[in-house]
Amino acid sequence: MKNVLIIEDDLEIIHLLEIHLKDLGCEVTKVTQGDDGLRKAIELIPDLIILDVMLPEMDGIEVCQKIRANNIQSPIMMLTARSEEIDKVLGLEVGADDYLTKPFSVREFIARVKAIFRRQKMLVKEDAGTSKKKVMHFDNLSVDVEMRKVILDGIKIELSPKEFELLVFLSTNPGKSYDRTKLLNLIWGYDFQGYEHTVNSHINRLRSKIEPDLGNPKFILTTWGVGYKFNEEL
Repeated sequence: MKNVLIIEDDLEIIHLLEIHLKDLGCEVTKVTQGDDGLRKAIELIPDLIILDVMLPEMDGIEVCQKIRANNIQSPIMMLTARSEEIDKVLGLEVGADDYLTKPFSVREFIARVKAIFRRQKMLVKEDAGTSKKKVMHFDNLSVDVEMRKVILDGIKIELSPKEFELLVFLSTNPGKSYDRTKLLNLIWGYDFQGYEHTVNSHINRLRSKIEPDLGNPKFILTTWGVGYKFNEEL
């Protein structure tokens, strides 16, 4: 049974989401304030967090940031009544996995939840498939897949969940180029057409943490006209 945490201050929306999540066989925990939601997320480590952007005490963007700062990997679906692109981009870039703008159809909500759960199942299979590569070494960089740990020159590097997933995916497929749309669909697990620049910003942040020279990347290379690849010569 999947454990879902709803952080939302609209009681009607909470009731609607709860009904359909229970139809999917989920156990549901509900809170109406941002700070309470953060505490529950840390306590429960749920399988999915549904997080409203506009919340009392602590807004959803800050809650999302603090959830990720606590190294909680649970998928986060953000909800908001605001539809500006900047809100969507900000939500995705602070660590959200999906984004729905109110009002949304129940059918679309269910489809998004199922997509997130499928993505989780796929990640488990990928982890099993790379069990022989629990720790990968690339010159002075090591990636521990099981422990979700990255070491560069003997120093632990802190990565966000999506930065880590990008690094693991690219490094387990060295030399193979992926365009931004493909990476967006593979790593975020849903079709965010039009938000390919989110991949760029994550790659740039990842590079800033592991590359010795941003002007001449060593690990994550740009394939001009295509996208990105991991250096197969390492």
